[in-house]
Amino acid sequence: MVATTTEQLTALAGTTVIVHPLVLLSVTDHHARSVSRNSQKRVIGVLLGQDNGKTINVANSFGIPFEEDEKDSKTWFLDHNYIEGMYEMFKKVNARERMIGWYHTGPKLRASDQEINDLFKRFIARPVMVIVDVRPDTVGIPTDAYFAVEEIKDDGTETRKTFLHVPSAIEAEEAEEIGVEHLLRDIKDSTTTTLATRVAEQLASLQGLQSRLSDIQKYLVDVASGSMPINHQVIYHLQDALNLLPDLSDPTLTQSFAASTNDQMLVVYLSSLLRSVIALHALVDNKATIGRAELEEDGGVKGTPKTKEKKSEDEAAKKSEDKKD
Repeated sequence: MVATTTEQLTALAGTTVIVHPLVLLSVTDHHARSVSRNSQKRVIGVLLGQDNGKTINVANSFGIPFEEDEKDSKTWFLDHNYIEGMYEMFKKVNARERMIGWYHTGPKLRASDQEINDLFKRFIARPVMVIVDVRPDTVGIPTDAYFAVEEIKDDGTETRKTFLHVPSAIEAEEAEEIGVEHLLRDIKDSTTTTLATRVAEQLASLQGLQSRLSDIQKYLVDVASGSMPINHQVIYHLQDALNLLPDLSDPTLTQSFAASTNDQMLVVYLSSLLRSVIALHALVDNKATIGRAELEEDGGVKGTPKTKEKKSEDEAAKKSEDKKD
């Protein structure tokens, strides 16, 4: 299926590609086993899952033999017989998982991608291509999904094959979430405290937000200068995002924010007071316990207070008897 009309392009752009964590782990393992750390080579594999129309569920994958000339990316070799054999074996394991596309570790589009995508059209009419960045430099989703389309120009010239970017998301089933949590627990640095980890996560999130805002700013500057054509769909999305921002010039809204913040700070203040009172109570209780322990220890060595009083009474009685004599 090659999208050409505006309606087809709009429908295709509304398709969401959902990638499961198992696929990310498989692609990363494939890249780590096949490519050295300092090499810029990429690996290619097949994506398995379900095509539900508006959503494409990528649930599994497997790597395939692939060689490419580093100097000339149009010179490449891909074993399609291996694809057929592996796909037949995967169908025996899970018949619900169909071939839905292919992946490579880019991290960007290359000149041979269109030819490789045409090869996969032998197996599926509408293959999705997912680029998985196994060495991400920025914080964010490490996947980019594309569909091959043919652009029809308004001037009637020859159509041009290109890739249409579609949104992608990372979703996991319950079993995958448990596995990912165990994996993160194993690789987490035990020397860092929970507070330090939370601060690092917040910092990484803010850096990702800053990167996205920088991309938006660069795009708007390029559109305003005329170096990039305007995309009304992108502008509509930006307008929707800006409409969600609060109007801080409204005094009622500012007062509501201040009241909410004060309520939260009051809870924090009361919590701090309670923590201080509990700590002081524990300190006093500990001091009293230590004092009682010391008194009991002194009583065991020198005798209890009652024994001392009895001894003093006996000594006074003996002195009075001696005086009478």
